[in-house]
Amino acid sequence: MITFFICVGVLIVGYYSYGLICERIFGIDRNRPTPAMEMADGVDYVPLPRWKSFLIQFLNIAGLGPIFGAVAGAMWGPVAFLWIVLGTLIAGGVHDYFSGMLSLRNQGKSFTEITGKYLGRPLMQVMRVLTLVLLIMVGTVFFVGPAQILAGLSGTGWMSVTVWSIIILCYYLLSTILPIDKVIGRFYPIFGAVFLTMTVALWVAMVYGGLPVPELSISTLGINQHIHPEKFPAFPMLFITIACGAVSGFHATQSPLIARCLQHEGQGRSVFYGTMVTEGVVAMIWAAVSMSFFGGIRELNVFMDERSGNAAMAVNEICTGLLGGLGGILAVIGVVVAPVTSGDTAFRSARLLLADIFNLGQRALKNRLLLAVPMFCLAYGISLMDFGVIWRYFAWTNQTLATVVLWTVTAYLINAGKNYWIALIPALFMTNVVVSYILIAPEGLSLPHGFSYSCGIAVGVGLLLYTFWYIYRKGKYVVSVDNR
Repeated sequence: MITFFICVGVLIVGYYSYGLICERIFGIDRNRPTPAMEMADGVDYVPLPRWKSFLIQFLNIAGLGPIFGAVAGAMWGPVAFLWIVLGTLIAGGVHDYFSGMLSLRNQGKSFTEITGKYLGRPLMQVMRVLTLVLLIMVGTVFFVGPAQILAGLSGTGWMSVTVWSIIILCYYLLSTILPIDKVIGRFYPIFGAVFLTMTVALWVAMVYGGLPVPELSISTLGINQHIHPEKFPAFPMLFITIACGAVSGFHATQSPLIARCLQHEGQGRSVFYGTMVTEGVVAMIWAAVSMSFFGGIRELNVFMDERSGNAAMAVNEICTGLLGGLGGILAVIGVVVAPVTSGDTAFRSARLLLADIFNLGQRALKNRLLLAVPMFCLAYGISLMDFGVIWRYFAWTNQTLATVVLWTVTAYLINAGKNYWIALIPALFMTNVVVSYILIAPEGLSLPHGFSYSCGIAVGVGLLLYTFWYIYRKGKYVVSVDNR
């Protein structure tokens, strides 16, 4: 368990060090009026205390990501710990902090609009479509899954999946159109606290029970312990599987919600970078528990393989096994409340995105309904289809979005004359990941690994050369590390 505690310690130290570096590079101004103070409308622009903003943002970005992704990622072995730590601090934290702060500096606008500002309108249109598809997919899947679970738990014929779907959709509609402080602001801090309590309880049970958490060493670093190593190479599969616990494009769609609620820029590091680090700790706990609870990594692989990779079954088994009856309740919270509280904010983000696209003010209730009702009708129609094939592309779409966000941040830093390397390095890495994945994956082109890796490197090198050319053309030579 030494590796586990070292990794958690690095995450905490990273928040106070690398997070501070991000803050200094961005250059906060605590006296600069925020959108919540300048544009308060009582609906989306509502000043909230930092603790409440933190818990809402954490629940918005967490959902099932750091649970399901970590459980599935644990199938590769202790190398998952390395990706969670480095991904969280160097990629995810940078992604979340700068996307949130750029939204804060741009009237709380959706990040698609910010992409257009720094990378041009053509890419902005691509981002709009990509983001809208991602948000509706997240919202749809995150009401279908909980509806199926609740229908099974209710044990009554009339409380069917359809009935539960309608109930959840009604809640989604309310949370999407009502002012943010009426539903999300009141209940999310409670849900967030419960979510964190569930995680801490599992951590205590893991330590107290003395579960044999595997250690990361030089020998295990190069070993792919997945049950199907030939089909699922650690690179790039692991880096797509563990998304929300390391880096996730979905976070950039959620940050504008809270960027419209911060009272001053000094709150950004704890709310944006801090929630990403907290999510990394959650992912570490679930990865460690998953590798040890079933008796080892091989046993976890067998359990998951026999259940077609259904992480929900592993979550339920772990919670009830470690925490008994209370664990069953916490499992329901984890697999029902967590996705619901990500689904509703996904739809809310989609409404705000549509509002930005059509330049439609959202103070009037009729304008919110005008955007929300057709969106929910579309989501319900999609829920009736076979979602299996679509879902396999979700993780890749999510990481592709994160990659574009990192490139947007790089462009911003270059234009602002700041240290762009902090975003450029993870942008290059994630470019290699998403390009290699879609070429290797069965749901992609199933091309040979060597050729796919070469293509990923070639695309990364091409973008790097273009970046240097762009800097030369702009006449910007950013070499200072401090940039204060």
